Formats: sequence, structure tokens, C-alpha cells
Amino acid sequence: MTSKVGAVFEANTPQELAERYDDLAESYDDELATDVSPQRAVELLVRYVASEARILDAGCGTGKVGQVLYERGYRNLEGLDLSRGMLREARKKNCYVALHQQILGERLAFPTGAFDAVLSVGVFVHGHAPSSSFDDLTRVTRPGGHIIFTLRPEFYAATDFKDKMAALTDAGTWRWVETGEPFDASFKEFPGINLQVWVYEVIRAA
Repeated sequence: MTSKVGAVFEANTPQELAERYDDLAESYDDELATDVSPQRAVELLVRYVASEARILDAGCGTGKVGQVLYERGYRNLEGLDLSRGMLREARKKNCYVALHQQILGERLAFPTGAFDAVLSVGVFVHGHAPSSSFDDLTRVTRPGGHIIFTLRPEFYAATDFKDKMAALTDAGTWRWVETGEPFDASFKEFPGINLQVWVYEVIRAA
């Protein structure tokens, strides 16, 4: 693991995390070149989300997920990230109609029901976006729209994500649709990490 990659998991505040991703942005795609999770997440998304849908790539980073979506015919894509440097790299991919510097876990500057779907890949990990992010992501997704995201199975079980996801189900905010089988993400710098793709349908705003 390079020092820059490792440093992002040691950040203590969103501002510090943004600064560390700013520092990593130009080399990020090379550092994690073999990551297959964008492709696996999009494979599930295409089952539920039409190509003309307005999609928020929440935690878009350098735009790797947006690039895969664009190649699959999705054109109405918007990206969100806390790092200005990562957004600058995402802009170079030429696959987003808009990019937004915002922080997951805080109130997002979008109207209620603005998006048909939200996709978050590699975002819900240690020291990054909290489980409370789902509160506003469900708000900005229209009823009947989908929220699709990746989680490590052990992270889901050992953190408050499991309880948060269940609480939103119990509250009638969303319903579980599908969880993909665990797969090796093939991270260049993090060998042996398994991920799962989760799919929920939003019922009403949180």
C-alpha cells in the first residue's frame, strides 16, 4: 500500500479526508487500476434503471463508475464528491453533465426526489461516508427509484450499517431488492478484499 492510499483511511474529519484525496487524485486511477467493482455494480444497476434516468454517482472520485455507465449508454449522469481534486479528474472523463462538491452525511443541495437512481461504489468504507448518508440519499431519490451501493460483508456486519439499513426498511423508507454475491474487488493495493452490491428501492423520502 502506498503512503498516499493508506493516508485516506487515517483521516479524522471530512476536510482532512478531502485534502488527502486531493493529494492522491492524479495517481488514483493507476493506484487502483485493477478495481472491478464499478463494472459489477453497473451490472446490477442496468437491471433496474433505464438508460435515460437521471443518476447521481455519489462519491464519484475520479469518475471510474461514470465512465462505465457512459459506456453502457447512460448519459444523464451527475457526480458528487468531497474532494475538489477528484472532481477535477472526473471532469476529464467527459461523462458527467454536472459535478458537485458536497459531503455525504450532510444535507445535500438537491431537491427532494431529484434523481431516478443513486450509485455509490467504494464509498461506504472505514473513515469515509457514514451510514447516516442514506437518510439524504433516500430523500433525493424519487419514490420508485433505486439506491445501489457496495459494502464489504464484514463491514456491513460489524458496523452500524446493518442497523441503519434495517431501520430504513422498518420505517418504510426503502425496500430491499437484491444483494449480489461477494466478489473479489481485485484492488491493486488491497488484495483479498471482497465486496457485495446492494440494491434498494426507495418508497418515500426519509
